[in-house]
Amino acid sequence: MFTGIITDVGRLREVTRTKGSKWGDTRMIVETSYDVETIDIGASIAHSGACMTVVEKGRDKDQNWYAFDVSDESLDKTTLGDWKARQAINLERALTGSDELGGHMVTGHVDTTARCVSRETIAGSTRFRIEVPEELGFAIAPKGSVTVDGVSLTVNDVSDGTFMLNIIPHTAEVTTLGGLQPGEQVNLEIDVIARYVARYLSHMKA
Repeated sequence: MFTGIITDVGRLREVTRTKGSKWGDTRMIVETSYDVETIDIGASIAHSGACMTVVEKGRDKDQNWYAFDVSDESLDKTTLGDWKARQAINLERALTGSDELGGHMVTGHVDTTARCVSRETIAGSTRFRIEVPEELGFAIAPKGSVTVDGVSLTVNDVSDGTFMLNIIPHTAEVTTLGGLQPGEQVNLEIDVIARYVARYLSHMKA
């Protein structure tokens, strides 16, 4: 589990794909400011909202790094399939019992990718409008929570298959959302409570 509070912006050092399936076996290496001595092999880290398992780690040239393997399913259902070397990535380590829950409960299981429709500056903050796939529209509610590229955010309004977000300058500075532009894709995770409510209601109708 995660909170949607980004604690580092890493850089993708390398993407290695071998022949085989659609994508091939894919390994990504991320450079980070995290102390890798405190990261266990097998630990979970969210990468712009997608939870991945650390399989290797190290330090060279004064740079910490770790590696994770990505399934075809993850490459197909998230933005990871388009990532290239030097890509900036929002990072969050898994929640522990002593952490402050400053965002909301995030699973790290991306529901879909979504498109940024517009961006504008309003009194120093940045306003985005995101297009939400029709099948997930039920889960986006004004003043509710949503995770965009791993960042826990509050929905301002919902209309015509889109929803609006405001981010403050601090969030723009310490996450990749400061560079998000119209037309770009983001990873989207709906509120876990909304997911279970929808499941419950579909069961009741049946």
